[in-house]
Amino acid sequence: MKITQAFTFEAAHWLPHVPESHRCRRMHGHSYRVELRLEGAVDPHTGFVADFFDVEAAFGPLLARLDHYCLNEVEGLENPTAENIAIWIWDRTKPLMPQLAAVTVYETPQSWADYEGR
Repeated sequence: MKITQAFTFEAAHWLPHVPESHRCRRMHGHSYRVELRLEGAVDPHTGFVADFFDVEAAFGPLLARLDHYCLNEVEGLENPTAENIAIWIWDRTKPLMPQLAAVTVYETPQSWADYEGR
């Protein structure tokens, strides 16, 4: 069984490793959407793969470190591409939620990165 819980946050960033002429080299912001996908068996007693409230509690402190910050100033996100944000979230969330199977980070509704911990 697969379950997904989505979260949103607002943040600014700039991409330090793109050419000076690239528009993302300048500070700008996004309304990010993060999806955490968990996979596992449905517990016959609870009926859950995982309780969504437990997912929210585990991810909440990380979300607070991202929301309304400049991502370049968050330790480990000095180059905050969607790909690097997904890896950063995975690395900090997987130890708390062993059933985590994928992290998806949407910069816009049309562009996103999926990470499955490989």
